[in-house]
Amino acid sequence: MDIKEFIEKFAEIFDDTDAASLHPDTKFRDLDEWSSLSALGVIALADEEFDVELSGKEMRSANTIQELYDLISNK
Repeated sequence: MDIKEFIEKFAEIFDDTDAASLHPDTKFRDLDEWSSLSALGVIALADEEFDVELSGKEMRSANTIQELYDLISNK
């Protein structure tokens, strides 16, 4: 999966955020819809799409969508 596909899957976690508004350098925690439930959605995405277990600590180390993608894809 490339970063574009990852952003599309990432956008599906949110109700009102369009994938076209997201970019690799987007700081995901600054999104209006970001919440602890969104974080759980990202953890589930990592598990379902990449077969990777992502911890909360690892999530906190990432600031942008690109950093999150790199973290997941390098595991």
